Amino acid sequence: MKTLADHILDIVQNSIRASATLIEIMVEEDKNKDICTLRIIDNGCGMSAETLEKATNPFFTTRNTRKVGLGLSLLKQNAEMANGRFNIQSEINKGTEVEATFQYSHFDRPELGEVWDTYYLTVLSNKNVEVIYDHKTNKGSFKISSTEIRNSTEGVSLQQTEIREAITDLIKNNIIDIQ
Repeated sequence: MKTLADHILDIVQNSIRASATLIEIMVEEDKNKDICTLRIIDNGCGMSAETLEKATNPFFTTRNTRKVGLGLSLLKQNAEMANGRFNIQSEINKGTEVEATFQYSHFDRPELGEVWDTYYLTVLSNKNVEVIYDHKTNKGSFKISSTEIRNSTEGVSLQQTEIREAITDLIKNNIIDIQ
């Protein structure tokens, strides 16, 4: 996974498989402190202490369709390679929080990537999940929720090309404005 958008997509898919109805995605770029933080919090089924211990092992997965689970282990590796850290907390029936920090100026820090497309596809594919995206920088912040999107497009399909472009452009342009 080369971008934060790739990591976000992977972790959000984990959250959805864990029956989350609320997923909060936060990206904070603090150039003054030379830190980039990715935090994803869900209210899914959570993990037992035993599962949580194994969660970053690439040869462990709770899925029956494959024998490896590279997502969290790759995020942890990418954070540590960029002078950052990784933390995961989870509690049964309460949810999971994943946080990765990176040295902002580090050569190995993953780029943001096309997070606007990741967000749009997540909202489009998960009508019963509230997805909040919050992006902060030293210049400002931008926050959007799937409820806002659905309320502003009531009666119009999110699959329409014009709607997709409007949503992704809104997110992309707001992120660019605070860079």
